[in-house]
Amino acid sequence: MARTGSSLRRLLAGALATVATAAVAVVATAAPASAATVPGVDVSNWQGSINWTSVRNSGIQFAYIKATEGTSYKDPRFNTNYTNAYYAGVIRGAYHFARPNISSGAVQANYLASNGGAWSADSRTLPAALDVEGNPYSGGYCYGLSTTGMRNWIQDFLNTYRSRTGRYAVIYTTTSWWNQCTGSWTGPWSKHPLWIARWSSSPGTLPAGAPFWSFWQYTDSGTVSGISGGVDRNYWNGDRSRLIALANNT
Repeated sequence: MARTGSSLRRLLAGALATVATAAVAVVATAAPASAATVPGVDVSNWQGSINWTSVRNSGIQFAYIKATEGTSYKDPRFNTNYTNAYYAGVIRGAYHFARPNISSGAVQANYLASNGGAWSADSRTLPAALDVEGNPYSGGYCYGLSTTGMRNWIQDFLNTYRSRTGRYAVIYTTTSWWNQCTGSWTGPWSKHPLWIARWSSSPGTLPAGAPFWSFWQYTDSGTVSGISGGVDRNYWNGDRSRLIALANNT
């Protein structure tokens, strides 16, 4: 999901063929439910200037917007995107690109919460998402952590974000990364929404223990009015009323 210079995730497409995110959704199936027709996007500085009114008028109902990465990077377009999406009527959430080898999960969760990842019950603000996937930098695919170390890091992040905001963070990951780097950990899925990214005609196999997906990123090269070039397209696994319920924690 993170964009670092060139289209990084295209270079990692083979390794990231299956992506997962687990959430409080209404349909406990791995395939799209009949109600899973609520379309969304996820964006970052990589997309450049966005006309959010055009995005909303094209039918997009939600967006995850990159806020932070690691402990020192804040997306330079986050404030503009987050505000303009809201006023265009797009249900939005922030996301954080994890760097588990540079600081604790708690430090990064606090950085997110202090730089755009906070939450309010306004019908348009989703709980923030933790983007945890193959390492695009040096340090190994699993960031040099053991499966136990990675579980502890993720739990530290989730606990701290929950303490700061009162919400269970969404988790974006790939099935292959999750099962390899956490040792097929099933712990988070009873409470944390799963956002599965798999660029295919179906979400495929979910991470170990995940009973269903809540968001599905099905392509990284979609087109949307108001956004130049390719953009990640997503579905919510439910209808709009359930998406608003997730936003409001009801």
